[in-house]
Amino acid sequence: MLIGIVGKPSTGKSTFFMAATSVPVERSPRPFTTIKPNRAVAYVEVECVDKEFGKQCNPRSGFCANGRRFVPVELLDVAGLVPGAHEGKGLGNKFLDDLRQADVLVHIVDASGSTNEMGEKVPIGSYDPCNDVRFLEQELDYWIKGILDKNWEKLVREAKLNKKKNEDFLADQFSGLGMTKDIIGRVLKELKLDEKSLLDWSADERLGFCKKIRQIGKPIIIAANKCDLSSGWDNYQKIRKTFPEYLVIACSAEAEITLKGAAKASFIEYIPGDKEFKVKADLNPEQRKAMDIMKAVCDKYEGTGIQKCLNAAVFDFLHYIAIFPGGVGKLEDSEGRVLPDCFLLPPKTTALDFAFKLHSDIGRGFIKAIDVKTRQAVGKEHALHHRDVIEIVFKKP
Repeated sequence: MLIGIVGKPSTGKSTFFMAATSVPVERSPRPFTTIKPNRAVAYVEVECVDKEFGKQCNPRSGFCANGRRFVPVELLDVAGLVPGAHEGKGLGNKFLDDLRQADVLVHIVDASGSTNEMGEKVPIGSYDPCNDVRFLEQELDYWIKGILDKNWEKLVREAKLNKKKNEDFLADQFSGLGMTKDIIGRVLKELKLDEKSLLDWSADERLGFCKKIRQIGKPIIIAANKCDLSSGWDNYQKIRKTFPEYLVIACSAEAEITLKGAAKASFIEYIPGDKEFKVKADLNPEQRKAMDIMKAVCDKYEGTGIQKCLNAAVFDFLHYIAIFPGGVGKLEDSEGRVLPDCFLLPPKTTALDFAFKLHSDIGRGFIKAIDVKTRQAVGKEHALHHRDVIEIVFKKP
């Protein structure tokens, strides 16, 4: 699973990335500060299962706070996108190539309206951020269509000679984008193009096909960043109203960085995603003023929005489930850590899929799985559910 952080230059993409991962990256108001893609680990929140067993977990990776388990996911911050990127403008070709393997996109929009379409600084409120939503859609659609057009004649020739289904031809074409045959098939049926000869497809049908697989295969969440600046809240509401089909989340990446920094310095108690924090140290007047501003931001926007975006990407859009390895009567690993691991897995993951995830030898030697909560044995085709604790019984090689 890979979450792509996208948007035009200077919207706060790198700031969002840093807020989510706590990994320092170069940040600057000038366009194209980010050239090479940044990769790092962020965390999504899962309700831990430890208290259901009367235990205190000891995560091997991530952390757990008051029954809230934070599980690692990978983020990719790519170069800024400008209009005409699919034609190679700006760093367009590099941006789009870097984006190929992302499963879901978080589009960082400057809700304050202080950067124009090229990412250049303009007076706050003078630019309509709704334009950015439209142009990102268009760039992605035409990028995907360019991939299709490049080999269209070859595909048509092959379709004349072979009796394979359209989804078979097109799935091979888009496998490099992470588009599965299932996604291609769903789109073809929805557009009623599954039985129509490729030879007879119009240009509009090809573009419509590319648009639809982008919508399904590269879902987008809009992070309305800089909402705490002048015009930010009004523009956030405007984006929501203009694009009701999108999940739009009010964000302040700068506020998240400030809160995490204050927590690290032990000035406050703060868990990512919380709507409030607790001051636990004596602050000087400047620090107190900063925390008052942070409180106002969290009160108005119900948090900074960063954790909401990450959680939504993994659970609401990709529909991943969290599975804990464990054993009946034994939740500790060989080093005594309780429930040390938590795996994020795609929907419809089976017990056998999970066994192979743990180790190929465990999958090959699979005998049965046990739902530790219910103590019931289940077979290899059993579909797992969010927050299951699963023991795999297997024959050692």
